[in-house]
This record gives sequence, structure tokens and C-alpha cells, in this order.
Amino acid sequence: MKKQQQHGGGGDCPALRPPAAVAAAGGPSQGGGWKRRRPLSLLPFLSLRDYGFCMAALLLFCVGSLFYQLNGGPPHFLLDLRHYLGNSTYLDDHGPPPQKVLPFPSQVVYNRVGKCGSRTVVLLLRILSEKHGFNLVTSDIHNKTRLTKNEQMELIKNISTAEQPYLFTRHVHFLNFSRFGGDQPVYINIIRDPVNRFLSNYFFRRFGDWRGEQNHMIRTPSMRQEERYLDINVCILENYPECSNPRLFYIIPYFCGQHPRCREPGEWALERAKLNVNENFLLVGILEELEDVLLLLERFLPHYFKDVLSIYKNPEHRKLGNLTVTVKKTVPSPEAIQILYQRMRYEYEFYYYVKEQFHLLKRKFGLKSRIRKPRPRPEFFIPSPLETEEPIDDEEEDDEKWLEDIYKSGGKEVLLSPFHTLGMDTASGA
Repeated sequence: MKKQQQHGGGGDCPALRPPAAVAAAGGPSQGGGWKRRRPLSLLPFLSLRDYGFCMAALLLFCVGSLFYQLNGGPPHFLLDLRHYLGNSTYLDDHGPPPQKVLPFPSQVVYNRVGKCGSRTVVLLLRILSEKHGFNLVTSDIHNKTRLTKNEQMELIKNISTAEQPYLFTRHVHFLNFSRFGGDQPVYINIIRDPVNRFLSNYFFRRFGDWRGEQNHMIRTPSMRQEERYLDINVCILENYPECSNPRLFYIIPYFCGQHPRCREPGEWALERAKLNVNENFLLVGILEELEDVLLLLERFLPHYFKDVLSIYKNPEHRKLGNLTVTVKKTVPSPEAIQILYQRMRYEYEFYYYVKEQFHLLKRKFGLKSRIRKPRPRPEFFIPSPLETEEPIDDEEEDDEKWLEDIYKSGGKEVLLSPFHTLGMDTASGA
């Protein structure tokens, strides 16, 4: 029996083993199997292989940091790793704000032609710049339209560095930005019947507008009395310099440019002006159809001209515009008009070309022009314009004081009632 007990056979109870032996053999688990206890009891959830991987990663990070400090930047393999994983960095969420998304086009130039309604448009632009938040840029030099090469470079530099979106306006002949390495902006402009423009300028220089004759005499002190009261027919028929070329060759240079030949009446300047209209001007409108011009500008440049037509039609705005009507206008004789028409034949050829292009554009957008029935007229009369509502203020002054004078005379209250956002600290233009 002793022998059987020693060999553990045949008994009801199994042979007892010491606890140490059981522990060494890896004691029984709840599932009935045997399981080896993990080493490193401080990291009960990591195997030896996982621990080795963590240490290798830590070593790699330390080596990478060392390379970063020794070489003044991250090692190439870390840059390649960043490129592989993506370029997102901390600065994406915590760096400077992203640049403002600019509308297209964000650079617009209105090189306004004198006595072609620009005071009306500039007044609207002042309101619209406050309403839509674009940068209305003007110049302290108001009457110098022809520039030297250095003056062109300086002006183009000043315009190009303005905060975008901007709209620059000034009486200046066309500027070729690309010639001086700048980005060519989008041009817009408005012209009118050449004889009407000439007559408007002739009487405005002598007698001004609602502010009265005395105010304008102060503006033009060098004008002699006999010149101020010179009859328009005498000026034309006797070929005074003011009523003959090259003074009558006025509209085309605004589109031809700064080349000296652009100021010489002829085919070269005319064709170059047409070419620039086709290649660089988004829109050249006709003052006699100003409402349609504003409507097309609103469609082409909504971030500048949205709601411009409703502002223009506002009765209070019209009341302000009516303060700038030229006084003492008279109509020349038919003979004088015929002479003007002949002297301005290039101006009229350009005017009718622009008018035709404008009407084609209107038809493309479904705008129809109302044409009055033609009446029999002498051959020398200029064809009647389209029957449109007379635009407010088709005159403008050479200086930038007109708007300030309107405010001083009480026009400020008239304007600020419906358009309180207009301020005197914004850019001005005439």
C-alpha cells in the first residue's frame, strides 16, 4: 500500500503538490487551461514586443529632435514623412486668418471722360462703396490727362498697390498697365454726343451751374470778360482755338492712350481707340441711355454696382443731382452746328461705333431701346438720339470741390436722409 501511495495510483484523491510547484507550472485558469504569467508586472498590458516597439519609437523621436537642432530644421526624412501624411499643421487652426477671397474682377478703372456724366456716377460710387465695402480710389491730381512715362509708372504703381477690390477713377487718358509690368485692370467709361459734350463744357467754364456766375468767375479769374461772354456762334464760325481742333478732339484720346499721336485727329488715333475698347474695356456706355448703362454695370460688376439703379431713381438723389445743371446754355445756329460736325468727324465716327457696340450688348441681354420717329431735318443736323429720360447732372467740374459745396448749401441733409452711409471721409471725384 505504501508503494501504491508513493506512485499515486489507485487512490480517490490526487496527490498534493506544493504551491510553489503549482505556481512554477503556471496554475490552473478559470477555463481549465494553464497560462504563463507576464513579466514586468509594472506594465501588465504590454508584451515584451510592444515594450520594445515603444522604446524604438522614443529613440527615433530623440534622434529626429537632435537632427532638427543640429541642422537648424527638421531632417529630410521627417519632411518626407510630413509630405506623405499631409501638409496640415498647427498653423492651419491657430495661425493667421486666410486671405480674403476677392471677387472677379477686383481691379476696375473708370478713366472718366469730362462732361459725360461722371459727377453723377462718382456720386453713386461714393454711396455704393460704403454699401458694398469696395475701395473707391481717387487722385489728388484732377485735370492732368496726359502723363509722361515716369508719371505713368508712378500712377500705375499707386493704383496697383491699392487694397482690393478697388475702383479707381480719374480724368486720365487710357493707361497700359501691362507695358510697365502691372496687371491690366478692367476699364469702364461713358461717352456722349460730341457736340453736346462740347456745348456743355463751353458754357460750364463760363457760367458754372446752380452756384451762380460769381462763383465760377472766381474759379476762372484769368478769363477775360470778352472771352467769358463770347457768343458761341462767333467762336465757331470765326474758328477760335476753343472751338476748333485740336481742342475739339477730346473723347478719342481717353481710349487711344498716352501715345503722342493719340492727340492728333486722324485715323491712327481712331483705330487705336477702337482696338482698346474691344480689348480692355468691359463696358463703354452712352450717357443718353444712362439707366441702361447702370443696369448693365449692375449685371457685369454686381459686387460694385448692385442696387445702383434703385439708388439713381430715388427722388432724393435726383433732387441732389438737379443742383448741378449748367446755366445760360444756348443752342448754336444750324450753320455753326454743321461746322462742328465736320470738325468732329472722327469723334462722331468713334461715338457711333461705341453706340453700335452698346446696342448690340443691350440686345444680347434683352434690353430694347425706344427710338422716336424720325422727323425731317436739314442734312447738316446730327441724327436725333434715342429717346431716353434725361440723366441727372451731365456736367462736371475740373476740381474736387463740387460735392463739398453741395453739402454746405444744404444738399447734405437731402442726401443723408435716404443714404446715411455716405460720408465726407470717402474718396471723392468730379
